[in-house]
Amino acid sequence: MTPKELKARYRNERLAARDAIPAEDRIEKGLAMVVHGGDAIDIRPGAIVSGFLPIRSEVDIRPLMARLRERGARLCVPVILDRSTIVFRELVPGVPLVPVGFGTSGPGPEAAVLDPDIMLVPLSAFDKSGHRIGYGAGHYDRAIERLHQKGLNPRLIGIAFDCQEVPSVPAEPHDVRLDAILTESGLNFVSEVIG
Repeated sequence: MTPKELKARYRNERLAARDAIPAEDRIEKGLAMVVHGGDAIDIRPGAIVSGFLPIRSEVDIRPLMARLRERGARLCVPVILDRSTIVFRELVPGVPLVPVGFGTSGPGPEAAVLDPDIMLVPLSAFDKSGHRIGYGAGHYDRAIERLHQKGLNPRLIGIAFDCQEVPSVPAEPHDVRLDAILTESGLNFVSEVIG
């Protein structure tokens, strides 16, 4: 099996496992992530944190994002501009949300575009060493590469449920390793950058 085929298999299996979590349990698991990460994620006042608004069976990290805002973070969320590009628009309380692609909502085009210092990254599967499998479109890999080209090095925290862990993700050259993984069981650092 090629790395691409194995990634596809893991993606399908782990998303099916995530889909099987009852909605009430997903809420509780999301609140557990606030307990584990809300104060443990190292942010300075004014730090720009990209989160995401949940689609399908993703964990709802809005309570976690609210806690990070209380601690002084500026929040933004991804917005799809075209088939290969996402940007991060500032998420300000009270601003209306509009459809922004991939089945999610976010701030409209009048919102400021920000470069995140910390990225809360959705994923379909992960391993203990910090490798992730996304949804297959490569949006985050390209966004991270664009930030690197600007000389920026955002800290990457994968967000997932425990059931999305796999033994080993076959890493490819374009894959970017996470610095930490936050699940309902805790915040696990895989890089000394933020641990």
